[in-house]
Amino acid sequence: MTEHSKIDPRTLLWDVTEFLWHEADILDRKDYDTWLDLWIEDGVYILPIGEGDDYENQLNLCYDNDKMRRMRIDRFKRGFSISSAPAADTIRTVSRIAIESAEGDMITLRAAEHLIEDKFGRQRTWAANLSYRLRKTDGGFKIDRKIARLLNSDGMLNSFSYLF
Repeated sequence: MTEHSKIDPRTLLWDVTEFLWHEADILDRKDYDTWLDLWIEDGVYILPIGEGDDYENQLNLCYDNDKMRRMRIDRFKRGFSISSAPAADTIRTVSRIAIESAEGDMITLRAAEHLIEDKFGRQRTWAANLSYRLRKTDGGFKIDRKIARLLNSDGMLNSFSYLF
């Protein structure tokens, strides 16, 4: 750790944890405009299929830049997608948060997410390994990159009316 070496690692872990829990709460409340504000403009949101990390050249469930994130949110909000009519209710838990590196204003971390979806009176459970690259700004953290690797991403998946 360079610039953050003066910061207590426990304080940084708490600040990052608080940010991830805040993001989960925003997503569970479907407060998508607030979620969009968590991103830097050139950030990328990725839901890969299967293994591999050449996301630009492999099949992904999502590979969203700012424009695609906004278009996806617009479809959710307007109900223009079969997967979002009606939108599922979700409760997510984010845990096992580990900071991998903190250099300058960039923090790389990983976490686990359990998401319960309720739609049409049926509940489904999803689990994902999350990877983030956060940028520390004067206004708090901003998401530079988020990768949600579903445990069964190469298996049978249903349409999603929410974000991971």
